[in-house]
Amino acid sequence: MTEPFVQVGIMSATQIDFDLSPHYIYKEEACTGKSSATYSEGKIRWRQQLYDELVFESVDGDSASFTLFNVVIGKQFHWQRVEDQKFRGNLKFIVEGDQITAVNVVPVEKYLESVVSSEMNATASPALLQAHAVISRSWLFHQMQSKTKENSCDRFVDTDESLIRWQDREDHLHFDVCADDHCQRYQGITRISSPKAIEAVCSTRGQVLTSEGELCDARFSKCCGGAMEQFSTCWEDKDYTYLRPLRDNGDVDNLPDLTDEAEAKKWILSSPDAFCNTTDKQVLSQVLNDYDQETHHFYRWQVSYSQTQLSQLVARRSGIDYGLIQDLVPIERGPSGRIKQLKIIGSLRTRIIGKELEIRHTLSESHLYSSAFVVDKGLDDNGEIRFVLHGAGWGHGVGLCQIGAAVMGVKGYTYSDILNHYYPGSEITQMYK
Repeated sequence: MTEPFVQVGIMSATQIDFDLSPHYIYKEEACTGKSSATYSEGKIRWRQQLYDELVFESVDGDSASFTLFNVVIGKQFHWQRVEDQKFRGNLKFIVEGDQITAVNVVPVEKYLESVVSSEMNATASPALLQAHAVISRSWLFHQMQSKTKENSCDRFVDTDESLIRWQDREDHLHFDVCADDHCQRYQGITRISSPKAIEAVCSTRGQVLTSEGELCDARFSKCCGGAMEQFSTCWEDKDYTYLRPLRDNGDVDNLPDLTDEAEAKKWILSSPDAFCNTTDKQVLSQVLNDYDQETHHFYRWQVSYSQTQLSQLVARRSGIDYGLIQDLVPIERGPSGRIKQLKIIGSLRTRIIGKELEIRHTLSESHLYSSAFVVDKGLDDNGEIRFVLHGAGWGHGVGLCQIGAAVMGVKGYTYSDILNHYYPGSEITQMYK
């Protein structure tokens, strides 16, 4: 097998402004209608017209680059912002409904250099960078492979009594992956790839994780909160042997039964030993980019709402008027303590929601750090009920914990040690050279 190309969806809008270096040619044969690309003040403005696809092809390798203006990153998360971003490779525009989508077509290994640099800091240990290069390559190929298979999984259950839904990477129909946190961060050459990141990608070139001869769906998140979660808590009702609920320390099997409400509360309200239980700024800076470092207290965190605030928030985020929220009751927890199904009890309506991301989306203006939380109710100074959510971790907690892996790298673990810890039973396989 030779190194393939990957198609990365960067942004969608009704109008996209972009700028090309001189080293591009316009592939008119890719269009089904007339070109509407126009040059104005050094930029090319492209509006949706009578075609489905438009391609600008690089003709001079690394000398060719393009800039997309006003790219939204961290979409719907608390660090959302807008940037101008620069990329190498080909630029393709496709029409998706009433939106134009800009897609970067780039060799996989060049894509990975940017991903590792976007997800990790240049000061990260070689072991962390190498481990991330392998898992980023693995889930990318797993994603590309899954698009060739018929997916009959029902991801949406909506009744009067419950709403159970989840999103996954296969939701992208016309490109392989997106460039944001929904998949994994890819910011082209906006942030210069560090020599250490490039070396990590080169030294693991073509390496992927496999289990029983199949590519691993190598998920990862920022901070597991001390325990790794299983796949089915967050996505489809199936599990993988290499994505096990384990404790994030040297004693992986010593994990309490966090599906039990009493054990979950004890765990979340404490600060158990774990690789990711660190406040070392030097270690955290390896994983948290500038805007990520605006986030504090993620191993254990707290959010507080008055009854009025929570009721208005849930109505706004869900589109459902529950009346005054009277209680939030966990119905089912995963083995890391993350809530899989949550009952919202209101004065007008009661409903169960899930899975993990739906819960996080409903109870925050962006997303809660995780769904591993317990709820305390009390009265505030005005006599109004106040809900205090005590939580653990940042993200879904499945697979590699980036902060835990950073600590392991500092402690001298190799990248294969890190991969064995977070994906037990998997093995490193050479897919191409």
